[in-house]
Amino acid sequence: MTMRASQINRTVDFLRDAFDEASKLWWRFFDWVAVVEWRQLMLTWFFVIVFLGLLHTPEPAVWYIFGSLAIKTLAGGKRKAELLAREATHKADVATLEQRLMEARMAALQAQIEPHFLFNTLALIGQLIETDPPEAARVHAHLIEYLRSTLPQMRARDNGTLGKQVELSRAYLAIMQARMKERLQVRFEVPMYLHSSPFPPMMLQTLIENAIKHGLEPKIAGGTVVVRAFVLGAILHVEVCDDGVGIDLHADEGVGLANIRERLQLLYGEQAELIVHAPLEGGACATIRLPYKMMEGA
Repeated sequence: MTMRASQINRTVDFLRDAFDEASKLWWRFFDWVAVVEWRQLMLTWFFVIVFLGLLHTPEPAVWYIFGSLAIKTLAGGKRKAELLAREATHKADVATLEQRLMEARMAALQAQIEPHFLFNTLALIGQLIETDPPEAARVHAHLIEYLRSTLPQMRARDNGTLGKQVELSRAYLAIMQARMKERLQVRFEVPMYLHSSPFPPMMLQTLIENAIKHGLEPKIAGGTVVVRAFVLGAILHVEVCDDGVGIDLHADEGVGLANIRERLQLLYGEQAELIVHAPLEGGACATIRLPYKMMEGA
């Protein structure tokens, strides 16, 4: 009795699985008929008639033709609209997820800005309070200006402008000049008409930090950092050069430059790039190239 019940259960399970598979196949066929073009559907009719005609079994061909014709005529339009709407929704969901992923990666990359600059500046202010209070007050004011410019840009979800990045870099360099004194000279060659051009936050400062840290600080006499911006064709070039100890083009470029490369890839794809080279006269130059726009949002 138990064996008979087990056989019945297996038979029931088999029939249930067969029904589920048949149901899946039916709905796949139904959806295919709903979205396929009329020309392609009629082409399948022709091949089915020819194939089954050769087998002398035309009845299945007739059922196939009438069945697919009924589905296409009566329910095809509605079903096709439902499928297209579902596909559009899915694509929108995927696009939203990709956008959120990109924003999360951008936030993580921007959060990699090293805190050592802030700690060193606070330590410098502490030293100057003892030796040169007026200079401590000036560095303190520069730090406030720097933080006021930096924090909103690091939290922003959209791009900044080149003018904002120049303003931020001036505040940063004012603090660095208080630390390095006459060992650090600065020159900006950025035309005013380029200040409104969109430019990603924190990239310019990262290039300047890199020039000072790897080019000028190791050099006893220090040197000069030059920030240039110009347009060639439809490409904005933003360049940071120094006359420091130079750069080893075969060495690892470090977190800062790798950060810039990844952010450029996320924001612009193949339309932007970071190029680092060693001029013949010495020092190093790093150039960001990206699509130029006259005004933000243009």
